[in-house]
Amino acid sequence: QVQLVESGGGLVQAGGSLRLSCAASGRTFNFYAMGWFRQAPGKEREFVAAIDWSGLRTYYTDSAKGRFTISRDNDKNTMYLQMNTLKPEDTANYYCAGRTTVTPSVTAGEYDYWGQGTQVAVSS
Repeated sequence: QVQLVESGGGLVQAGGSLRLSCAASGRTFNFYAMGWFRQAPGKEREFVAAIDWSGLRTYYTDSAKGRFTISRDNDKNTMYLQMNTLKPEDTANYYCAGRTTVTPSVTAGEYDYWGQGTQVAVSS
Protein backbone atom coordinates (compact mmCIF):
# COMPACT_ATOMS: atom_id res chain seq x y z
CA GLN A 1 0.00 0.00 0.00
CA VAL A 2 0.99 3.58 -0.65
CA GLN A 3 -0.34 6.57 1.25
CA LEU A 4 -0.29 9.98 -0.45
CA VAL A 5 -0.70 13.31 1.33
CA GLU A 6 -0.91 16.61 -0.53
CA SER A 7 -0.03 20.01 0.86
CA GLY A 8 0.70 23.53 -0.34
CA GLY A 9 -2.71 24.66 -1.53
CA GLY A 10 -4.19 28.01 -0.63
CA LEU A 11 -5.63 31.27 -1.85
CA VAL A 12 -3.58 33.32 -4.29
CA GLN A 13 -4.22 36.24 -6.61
CA ALA A 14 -4.18 35.78 -10.36
CA GLY A 15 -0.63 35.82 -11.63
CA GLY A 16 0.71 34.37 -8.41
CA SER A 17 2.42 31.06 -7.70
CA LEU A 18 1.95 28.02 -5.50
CA ARG A 19 3.99 24.88 -4.99
CA LEU A 20 2.08 21.72 -4.21
CA SER A 21 3.75 18.75 -2.57
CA CYS A 22 2.71 15.11 -2.43
CA ALA A 23 4.40 13.03 0.25
CA ALA A 24 4.30 9.28 -0.19
CA SER A 25 4.75 6.58 2.39
CA GLY A 26 4.46 2.84 2.32
CA ARG A 27 5.80 0.75 -0.52
CA THR A 28 8.71 1.75 -2.73
CA PHE A 29 7.96 5.17 -4.19
CA ASN A 30 10.71 5.02 -6.81
CA PHE A 31 8.93 2.57 -9.06
CA TYR A 32 5.65 4.40 -9.30
CA ALA A 33 4.58 6.79 -11.98
CA MET A 34 2.82 9.77 -10.46
CA GLY A 35 0.36 12.37 -11.57
CA TRP A 36 -1.55 15.48 -10.59
CA PHE A 37 -5.25 15.85 -11.29
CA ARG A 38 -7.72 18.54 -10.35
CA GLN A 39 -11.45 18.82 -9.89
CA ALA A 40 -13.43 22.03 -9.86
CA PRO A 41 -16.94 22.23 -8.39
CA GLY A 42 -19.46 20.68 -10.73
CA LYS A 43 -16.80 19.37 -13.08
CA GLU A 44 -15.13 16.05 -13.67
CA ARG A 45 -11.65 15.30 -12.42
CA GLU A 46 -9.12 16.28 -15.08
CA PHE A 47 -5.48 15.51 -15.79
CA VAL A 48 -2.93 18.22 -15.07
CA ALA A 49 0.55 16.68 -15.20
CA ALA A 50 2.36 13.36 -14.83
CA ILE A 51 5.89 12.12 -14.32
CA ASP A 52 7.56 8.77 -14.83
CA TRP A 53 9.42 6.88 -12.13
CA SER A 54 12.79 8.39 -13.02
CA GLY A 55 11.56 11.97 -13.19
CA LEU A 56 13.01 12.34 -16.67
CA ARG A 57 9.74 12.17 -18.59
CA THR A 58 6.95 14.62 -17.88
CA TYR A 59 3.56 15.22 -19.42
CA TYR A 60 1.19 18.19 -19.19
CA THR A 61 -2.26 19.14 -20.23
CA ASP A 62 -2.25 22.01 -22.69
CA SER A 63 -3.45 24.55 -20.13
CA ALA A 64 -0.54 23.70 -17.83
CA LYS A 65 2.26 23.78 -20.38
CA GLY A 66 4.62 26.67 -19.82
CA ARG A 67 3.10 27.53 -16.44
CA PHE A 68 3.30 24.37 -14.32
CA THR A 69 6.30 22.14 -13.61
CA ILE A 70 6.04 18.65 -12.18
CA SER A 71 9.03 17.09 -10.46
CA ARG A 72 9.89 14.43 -7.91
CA ASP A 73 12.57 13.69 -5.35
CA ASN A 74 12.69 9.94 -4.87
CA ASP A 75 15.09 10.27 -1.94
CA LYS A 76 12.40 12.24 -0.12
CA ASN A 77 9.47 10.22 -1.48
CA THR A 78 7.90 13.48 -2.58
CA MET A 79 6.42 14.83 -5.79
CA TYR A 80 5.89 18.51 -6.52
CA LEU A 81 3.83 20.74 -8.76
CA GLN A 82 5.16 24.26 -9.19
CA MET A 83 2.35 26.43 -10.49
CA ASN A 84 3.16 29.88 -11.86
CA THR A 85 1.05 32.57 -13.51
CA LEU A 86 -2.06 31.15 -11.90
CA LYS A 87 -5.45 31.97 -13.37
CA PRO A 88 -8.92 31.93 -11.81
CA GLU A 89 -9.75 28.90 -13.97
CA ASP A 90 -7.03 26.97 -12.12
CA THR A 91 -9.23 27.02 -9.02
CA ALA A 92 -9.91 23.41 -8.01
CA ASN A 93 -9.10 20.70 -5.56
CA TYR A 94 -5.76 19.20 -6.62
CA TYR A 95 -5.07 15.51 -6.14
CA CYS A 96 -1.88 13.53 -6.47
CA ALA A 97 -2.05 9.98 -7.72
CA GLY A 98 0.27 7.01 -8.12
CA ARG A 99 0.17 3.90 -10.22
CA THR A 100 2.01 0.61 -9.90
CA THR A 101 3.89 0.96 -13.16
CA VAL A 102 6.82 3.10 -14.23
CA THR A 103 4.89 4.72 -17.07
CA PRO A 104 2.50 7.56 -16.25
CA SER A 105 -1.00 7.98 -17.64
CA VAL A 106 -3.32 10.89 -18.35
CA THR A 107 -6.33 8.79 -17.33
CA ALA A 108 -7.50 9.00 -13.74
CA GLY A 109 -8.92 5.49 -13.80
CA GLU A 110 -5.47 4.04 -14.43
CA TYR A 111 -4.08 5.23 -11.11
CA ASP A 112 -4.13 2.98 -8.08
CA TYR A 113 -3.53 5.38 -5.20
CA TRP A 114 -4.93 8.82 -4.45
CA GLY A 115 -4.42 11.53 -1.89
CA GLN A 116 -7.21 13.46 -0.20
CA GLY A 117 -6.57 16.63 -2.18
CA THR A 118 -5.49 20.17 -1.46
CA GLN A 119 -7.58 23.19 -2.36
CA VAL A 120 -6.27 25.88 -4.69
CA ALA A 121 -8.24 29.10 -5.11
CA VAL A 122 -7.16 31.85 -7.49
CA SER A 123 -8.85 35.23 -7.18
CA SER A 124 -9.15 37.64 -10.09
